Amino acid sequence: MISEEQVRHVADLARLGLTDEEVSKMRDQLGVILESIEKISELDLEGVPPTANPLNLTNVLRPDTPREPLPREEALRVAPEVMDNMFAVPRID
Repeated sequence: MISEEQVRHVADLARLGLTDEEVSKMRDQLGVILESIEKISELDLEGVPPTANPLNLTNVLRPDTPREPLPREEALRVAPEVMDNMFAVPRID
């Protein structure tokens, strides 16, 4: 279903260095995944709403309430490098 060339291409895109044995194994595994997706595409899903998650989950995080900010000195205390009383980071060009 998927060729070794396609597996190597996807691995290159993901910056993965795969051995020949790993490429063969991934080809088999990806083939099984693609076959499963094909089976799903054969189903009649007319009228079935898209679902991000089949479980009825709710947000389990604490409420986002304002609070006092962390003092600058305390935040900068653990910084690897400080310049002009701010975090120093590498320049991005």
